[in-house]
Amino acid sequence: MEPKKLYRSNRDKMICGVCAGIAEYLNMDPTVIRLLWVLFSVFGVGLFVYIIAAIIMPVKEY
Repeated sequence: MEPKKLYRSNRDKMICGVCAGIAEYLNMDPTVIRLLWVLFSVFGVGLFVYIIAAIIMPVKEY
């Protein structure tokens, strides 16, 4: 069995595909991850982490 890898989504993306990639990795709905990310952004941490994740995470080629 192949281990799971974290990728940015190329199909279900709104901005960079970070939230959709995390949702795919966790087998969750991307909307839930996006709402949680907005909640974290209210506290000032989410935007910085999103930018870092968008730079570091590779794009999944389908």
